[in-house]
Amino acid sequence: MNHALIFAGGTGRRMNTADKPKQFLELYGKPIIIYTIEHFERHPEIDNILVVCLESYIEELWRLLDKFAIKKVSKIVPGGDGADKSIYNGLQALECVCKNDDIVLIHDGVRPLINSRLISENIDSVKKYGNAISIEPASESVVHISSKDNLVSVPPRSEVFSVKAPQAFRFSDIWDLHKRAQRDSIRTTDSAHLCSIYGVEMHFVKSSPCNIKITMPQDYYIFRALFEAMENRQLKQMDEVF
Repeated sequence: MNHALIFAGGTGRRMNTADKPKQFLELYGKPIIIYTIEHFERHPEIDNILVVCLESYIEELWRLLDKFAIKKVSKIVPGGDGADKSIYNGLQALECVCKNDDIVLIHDGVRPLINSRLISENIDSVKKYGNAISIEPASESVVHISSKDNLVSVPPRSEVFSVKAPQAFRFSDIWDLHKRAQRDSIRTTDSAHLCSIYGVEMHFVKSSPCNIKITMPQDYYIFRALFEAMENRQLKQMDEVF
């Protein structure tokens, strides 16, 4: 089976939204988290969806799933203190339904502009290589800095990519890594970071440049502009890049 683990347990402090978390902000009457879940709901290769959510919003999310006719979500569990803890909670909840070789796609609840191709390529990469990390080529130069705020190096842009989501794995592989990190008291930004720490060989799939993460207030307006352009078919070719 193929499972989607969508984590949306953050409070969105950087969004400066006082009334609700960023994943519940709406565009045309639909919350961001629902736009995200719908991609997995509609994908024929996804069998099950588990969502990690702020505990105080779990009841509201169940209401929204019913309103928008989402049927594949089997469970919603409370988030943790940070993305890594939320992913841990989600994997722990999946343990009772996943076989060791089941595929789990881990995805940010605030990345609502993924496409079916990216989901399929993640699944195919896991079947072939054992994992899949969605990446995007860097559009600007990045630098390494020292602890003294000095520039150490500027790697060639052709060798630098941004890590995106989904990130997909065999269930037993990623669950074992997260349990190991818990025992070792290691905090990570995402599962790719975790794989890097423990020396796991990773394989990538190239993401659409539209696969943005809504973190800051300006990201919401970029999301709205991209969504409207896609709806008008202005960015059809762009969404198919890579």
